[in-house]
Amino acid sequence: MAAGCARPSGGHGARWALPLRPPLCLACAVETLGDGSASLVRKKHVLSRLHDALAWQALPVVQLLAPDERVCVHLIGTLFGMLHTVEDSGALDLFIEVLVRLVVELKSEQYLHCILDESQKELCKATTMRGSLPTFTLLGKLADTIPGFADVLVVEHNNLVDHLLMGLTYPNEGIKAAVCYLYGKLYSSPVGTERLSAHFEERLYGLFLNTLGRAQTRELQVNCLGLLKELLKSDHFVSILMNNSKTEQESENPDFLEGENPLPLVLKKLLLTRDEMLQAASSHCVAAVLVHSPSRYAPAFIHADVPEFLFECLSCNSEILIWSVYCCLLLLTEERLFFSKCHTVYGIESLVRSLQDVLQLNNVELHKQGLLLFTEILKRQPVEIKLFTNRGVCIEAIDVLMDTVNCPVLEVVLEAVRAVAAFLRKDHLSSPPVPYEELQKLLEAVLKRCADLSPPQSSKRHAGDLLFSVSQSHPANRNLSRVPQKQGQFLLNTLESFRNACRLAVEFQSDPMAQENAFTAPNSKSKDTLSNFSEFLLRICDSLCIPMVMNYLERAVSPSVMEVFISTLNTLFTVVPNMRNKFSKKLASSSFIRLTLELKARFCSVQSNPALNQACSSFLFSLCLSLYSATEKERTSSQEEQEMSDLLQKGLPQLNYTVAESLLLLAETPEPFSLDQSLCSHQHCFILLLYFAYTLGDRFVPEAELFLAIRNFLLSAQDRGDCPPPYILRAALYLLAVCQDKGKALDLRSLCTIRRILDNLPDLSLVYVHCPLLLKFFLHYPELMGRFGHQVLQLWFSWGDCRQTETEEAGLGVSDLLNSANPLLPILKSNSSILLILLDLVCSSSVEVAWKVLMTLRTFLERNEDVLVCDLLRSQFLQILQQLLVESSSASLQANRNLPVLLSLLFLVQLRSKGVRELDSTDFKLLHQVSNLCGKCRPRDTDLLQPSLNFLYWSLHQTTPCSQQRAVAVLLSNVSLLELLQKVLECTWLWSPPSEPAYLSPEDALLCSGWLLVASLLLYQHRYSTEVHQTLSLDLTEVLNAVIFRKKKPVLLLVSIMQFLRAVLQQNFSSSLLVIVGQNTAQGATQPQPSSLQDAALHPLAMRQVFSLVVSLQNLLVHVQLQKDLLLSQAVVACLETLVEYLYVKNQDVALHVASQPWHRFLLFTLLNGGQKSFLQPEVLRLMTLFLRYQSSNIISQKEISQVLQEAAEADLAELPEATSRALHLFLCQIQSSHCQVEPVQSETIQTLLEHLLAQRSTCVKHQDVVASVPVKSWKPKDDSSTFKVQRAFRNC
Repeated sequence: MAAGCARPSGGHGARWALPLRPPLCLACAVETLGDGSASLVRKKHVLSRLHDALAWQALPVVQLLAPDERVCVHLIGTLFGMLHTVEDSGALDLFIEVLVRLVVELKSEQYLHCILDESQKELCKATTMRGSLPTFTLLGKLADTIPGFADVLVVEHNNLVDHLLMGLTYPNEGIKAAVCYLYGKLYSSPVGTERLSAHFEERLYGLFLNTLGRAQTRELQVNCLGLLKELLKSDHFVSILMNNSKTEQESENPDFLEGENPLPLVLKKLLLTRDEMLQAASSHCVAAVLVHSPSRYAPAFIHADVPEFLFECLSCNSEILIWSVYCCLLLLTEERLFFSKCHTVYGIESLVRSLQDVLQLNNVELHKQGLLLFTEILKRQPVEIKLFTNRGVCIEAIDVLMDTVNCPVLEVVLEAVRAVAAFLRKDHLSSPPVPYEELQKLLEAVLKRCADLSPPQSSKRHAGDLLFSVSQSHPANRNLSRVPQKQGQFLLNTLESFRNACRLAVEFQSDPMAQENAFTAPNSKSKDTLSNFSEFLLRICDSLCIPMVMNYLERAVSPSVMEVFISTLNTLFTVVPNMRNKFSKKLASSSFIRLTLELKARFCSVQSNPALNQACSSFLFSLCLSLYSATEKERTSSQEEQEMSDLLQKGLPQLNYTVAESLLLLAETPEPFSLDQSLCSHQHCFILLLYFAYTLGDRFVPEAELFLAIRNFLLSAQDRGDCPPPYILRAALYLLAVCQDKGKALDLRSLCTIRRILDNLPDLSLVYVHCPLLLKFFLHYPELMGRFGHQVLQLWFSWGDCRQTETEEAGLGVSDLLNSANPLLPILKSNSSILLILLDLVCSSSVEVAWKVLMTLRTFLERNEDVLVCDLLRSQFLQILQQLLVESSSASLQANRNLPVLLSLLFLVQLRSKGVRELDSTDFKLLHQVSNLCGKCRPRDTDLLQPSLNFLYWSLHQTTPCSQQRAVAVLLSNVSLLELLQKVLECTWLWSPPSEPAYLSPEDALLCSGWLLVASLLLYQHRYSTEVHQTLSLDLTEVLNAVIFRKKKPVLLLVSIMQFLRAVLQQNFSSSLLVIVGQNTAQGATQPQPSSLQDAALHPLAMRQVFSLVVSLQNLLVHVQLQKDLLLSQAVVACLETLVEYLYVKNQDVALHVASQPWHRFLLFTLLNGGQKSFLQPEVLRLMTLFLRYQSSNIISQKEISQVLQEAAEADLAELPEATSRALHLFLCQIQSSHCQVEPVQSETIQTLLEHLLAQRSTCVKHQDVVASVPVKSWKPKDDSSTFKVQRAFRNC
């Protein structure tokens, strides 16, 4: 037989030969397997060849065996019989393998029945269960290989199941493992599950649990867990396994596991093993139970402390086990007992460490599952049980979240951001010190990651514009599809995280322990403070959060996203209370009122999206109240604020209309006798929102439409006899004022309506808004200005920032104070009749208001020289001044700060007068009042005296000779005025010089005005021989010393003193108004005697004083050349001219001696070597004229004269300054009158130049004094009000 097997036909013919190498005769193989005398080695060899044939050439085998059923049954029976006769495990495995393959390839159910019948017979005749192991193994293999085998077994051969139950009771874990494996295959079939349901409940349940609980071998444990997994797919079996009740038999069985629920204990025991596969299978089973009903089955596992062992398993390296544990714990989080038993507190550190390790693996699903578990624990953890009892674990959790946020996989980042949102809870972070700095980094990372995922913003537009463009272009459902769903979800999760952070900051405000880091070292600052964290939230919201959402709005609008965003902004109002007003103003100015209204109109109509509606309404409510407190600082009515709060709280949730619909609602009138106030509520709420939006520059409604709507609203309210609350009227009037330029002018009916409504108010301040446009609105219409102009202007000047203390005024400077009145100036220019109201306010208002009015008038006059209001103002000023002087004493005058401004304004009005004019009665009355006022003052009253003396000085100069004579008489008749001037002049050498002589102090400015006024009085008293009632006495030595020893005196003061000195020199010191005394006389001695004949001739001057004065003037000229001070140079030269003229009258020899001093030539060339290096300089020309006049040939030679003539001939005379032209004219005239020896050509040149100069001067205004020719800009210091007053006085002196 053996030999036959090797032959191709084997004696059975060629058709039985299988195509193997070497060939195999199938018939011989069957005979060999059935031969009892054949050795086991031969049979194993044949089986091996047959196995190869079935594996590689199954079709020829089936074709040979299938036609002959008898052969097939014989072969199957032979193989099955050998299973129970062969004890070699290797051979048994090979027999089972060949038998299973053979049945599978034959594909006939009868052979299955054949095997099942043989199995039944074998199990029945078996004397011991040990021999049944091959049968159970074969049945398990068949059930695993053939899909319908399990159904055939339980339906047609169910008696075999009893033998399986007996196998579980046999004390052999190999048999138990095989039985459990077969049971697992049977219960994996739906038919088997149904047929064996009662079998399990009545017989298998307890036995199986006992087997599982006491299993020792890994094979049995694995097969038991496999069977358990199949059983746990059925809710019925799960309820049986987790049932608390036990049968009487089970209770009496000492081997049965103790405890009410043995399955959790069994699974916990498996979790304790070190086998990660068993731990994973056990955790799978736990999850399989919990997935049916976590609330029903989780308590059993929790009471069995299974969660603790699950957390311990997280320290492993198996991804499968970690995944299984994550799933189990995730299901356990649905049961509150999981948290109340503190399992999360026990396991949170293990979970955080596990997440740290998992992030190093390349398993995205594991990352997501772990973060999902972490998120659920963070969300569901009870507030009363702190999750992070250790700050170190909390910091590690933040680090894990930071790492996951920066993960490149978007799905992982989504889960991470959800975890961040759940992590930001007070009870998670309340253990001091709070890690504010780490939280800042985490939030910034989340926001930046979200911003990076969004495409760049295409344009910078306001929030309302973005939403409007989206709503016009795309429907809501299409918008959402334009943005990838994950990006939209990411943005939503990011905003939830940021909102939770804001809420966290608000909650910590009531916790003293969370304010600052308690562990900060002394005398050091910590960044971990609530204040820094709150400011960070506000700052990053502005820089990242809001732009990110605005970018999203360009592409889509999601109600859920906008609900979280708007509620976040609402929370931010309370995050940094001291920044609330600034934050609200920025939001309003960025069109967030419009955005919120658009959201409500689009998504919240017809009772849809209630959460979004509530968020928008709450945001608008907080924004409006914050803007009210920020913009209405002067209003302290808590009742008004409460009324507004009630109105907004009630009306905003129902205000879900578009802007166009809301504008139409403003003109609607409610039905008569209607109790429904919703229409009025909607109207008032919308007007308030428009008011706050427009005050911050968000004009999202066309002005013309809004102007008409507000007008109709007021007309409708008046028609139905309704008077809106003051704060609504205030908003309506403001909106009218803002839109008046874009709308048509109000008709008479509308104006009468507004007037009637305002007449019913107890006080106009209730509806006043400090706004230039509202002021312009009231002053634009004569019907309103005549009735309310006075009140509105009173409020304008008394409101808010117009009230400033003297300290604030000193710090601001004059230019700032003048600019504060700018908004009124254009209105004044267009309607000068308002000036009468302002002047009335000066008399009838408080000191502060009057001061502001006067400052406004002064600015108006300075900047609008073309407005002819001088006569009107002059008469009004007289009345005001008379009233102030009658009502005030000397002491109160000095304390009245409005009086200096009034006097300054009076002086400005006088400066506005063009040319010389005759003084009228009003002018003389003003002159009288001002001079009397000066007599009541002290020298220290600079604020009063400065403008007063300027006014008196100007009154003397800007008038005709007839009026000038009367004015001089008025002033000289005022003894108190002359006594004051005496004291003022004496202060020149009594007051200490300023530290910075370049700038005039108020005292120096007063001295300038005093010296100039006295000089003018001396001049005009001498000219008109006016009667003198009081003389002035001055120490000539002190006057000269003031010039000779300057002691850092300001330039203007020196000029003023030299002006006075010229006046007394011109009168040869003989004036009935002035008494000149020497130093000894001032000390009470007798009149001093001149020391020489020259001194006697020059009396009261001494020769030494003359030379000292000349030297001092020369030094001043050199100094002037360095400083480029034209005013001082002109004054010095004029003084030198007058001095030499005085000397020439008194003593010609002395005069000629002084004029011919050699150092004059040195002075002249010093001036020529200055910056210009030209003879055509006013001071050079006048000095040369002086030297020519007194025939100082040693100073001026023919060469210098020729150079001057040549330079003048080449110059453009029309371009020369006025002072230079005049000086050149005097020089040329002096050449002609002095009969200097000049060439004929030079004579012609002189004549030609004189003709051109005369023609040029005929078109210019003639001036009385050299100082007047100096341009004011050349000596004006920087922003000094006193200097300004003095410089204006110099113009026509």
